[in-house]
Amino acid sequence: MKIVLAPDKFKNSLTAMEFCLAVERGIKSVRSDIDIVKLPLADGGDGTIEVVNYYLNGETVTIEVNDPFFKPIKASYLYSETTQIAFIEMAEASGMKLLKEDQFDCKNATTYGTGEMILDAINKGATKVILGLGGSATNDCGIGMAAALGYQFLNKNHQSVKPIGANLSKIASINTDGVTPKLSHVQFQIACDVTNPLYGKNGAAFTYAAQKGANSQDIEMLDKGLQDFSVVLRAVFNVEPQSVQGAGAAGGMGIASKVFLKGTLEPGIELIKKLAGFNEKIEDADWIISGEGKLDDQTLLGKTIKGVTSVAKDKNINVAVFCGAIELNQDSINNFNISYVDEVIKYATGIKDAMSNADNYLEEIAKKFMSKF
Repeated sequence: MKIVLAPDKFKNSLTAMEFCLAVERGIKSVRSDIDIVKLPLADGGDGTIEVVNYYLNGETVTIEVNDPFFKPIKASYLYSETTQIAFIEMAEASGMKLLKEDQFDCKNATTYGTGEMILDAINKGATKVILGLGGSATNDCGIGMAAALGYQFLNKNHQSVKPIGANLSKIASINTDGVTPKLSHVQFQIACDVTNPLYGKNGAAFTYAAQKGANSQDIEMLDKGLQDFSVVLRAVFNVEPQSVQGAGAAGGMGIASKVFLKGTLEPGIELIKKLAGFNEKIEDADWIISGEGKLDDQTLLGKTIKGVTSVAKDKNINVAVFCGAIELNQDSINNFNISYVDEVIKYATGIKDAMSNADNYLEEIAKKFMSKF
């Protein structure tokens, strides 16, 4: 019997790998002859870097780069010399997590540091870069990132403009003569979990800029900047920015990744599954056991469990889900192609106990599950 363990983390409680180890202990205590395949997953959010490194087995590279306001900061990314793959999270250099709330000011923020991380990885020999979008403090449409890679953004007087969101409307042309030649030899996969267009009421500025410190005037100005800059992008790259799904991700980094990096935008869970060789490794499995902290309406929107059940259904593999808590009704669970569910909270004395001792309860849940066979 073959069982694949493919969970996400339990936020603030267990990593995806800790889930795997706890469930493995429970299964093995009942049946020692089970073939267990551990494939921890993530959807691009917190904890993704640990999961990625399980498959890359790379080293953590730490370098000094520019933070969102051009101040020096140490930022880290993963690099595997063996596979020549780098995994970079833009939030490491350009994220809100680097700032206090009263420092948020996306109109003056830049993605330059993200570009510096990409350049460092390329110079180390990376032939593939997986770039995680999300958590950005910026709304510069990726011009900071691109500037670090050698793109020049010029005003109508052919002078360089500072690569921040407030200057997008000033850009009249793009000079590509200084772009690092190695860039064209690198494949970019972009983990992007939103579908927002670049500008307009559902675009980058109107949807996300307020939480990054923009007031209503700033938002109007930033949205106009994105519209104006899209005219330049259209002329230089022969692309219709507004028609690109996810163009507005991370303050316009979606479209930037496409035009400046020639990257492909994909949901984070799909990229991690590819890295894991998920579709190949689940062949001939009798069950896949997945899980996350909470099984709720958000799960229906493309998180890890949905990524597991969609493939399992095609391959006619049963899916069991072990969660911290379940908030979906039975009909929703059935529609999800889930054959078996259980939740930690049912065994714990309360939330605190569930969070602190989730591994022990998962072991018990796994034992109970195996008693069916």
